[in-house]
Amino acid sequence: MPSDPRSRLLMRLVAMLAWLLLAAIALVTLAPIGLRPTTGYSPSIERFIAFGAVGFLFAVAYPRRLWSIVLLLVGAAISLEALQLVSVSRHGRLVDLGVKVLGGGLGVAGGVVVRRVWQLLSPAPRG
Repeated sequence: MPSDPRSRLLMRLVAMLAWLLLAAIALVTLAPIGLRPTTGYSPSIERFIAFGAVGFLFAVAYPRRLWSIVLLLVGAAISLEALQLVSVSRHGRLVDLGVKVLGGGLGVAGGVVVRRVWQLLSPAPRG
């Protein structure tokens, strides 16, 4: 964990952003289809990028909890797809689940790489 106050504050902000993004994904996923925002890209690309971004943020914010993050993302993807099955205007599909899990996993891997590069480039603590 970074020891200087600015780095700690940055990690807290990244963690808050990760949780807010996960909540936003849940809201968008479970909202009626007419309220779902679109980017113009295919929904699969949108799902992949959304879960990739949340995986990345969680991996950067919680580098010592990678397995917990993976379980959280897989559990969130499964839960969101299952909850869509009870919605009138939505549908849960295994293909969508796979896209979300793949995006989240790649995001976590990217977060690990960025965090390690950041550690390598950070000046050594003075003592």
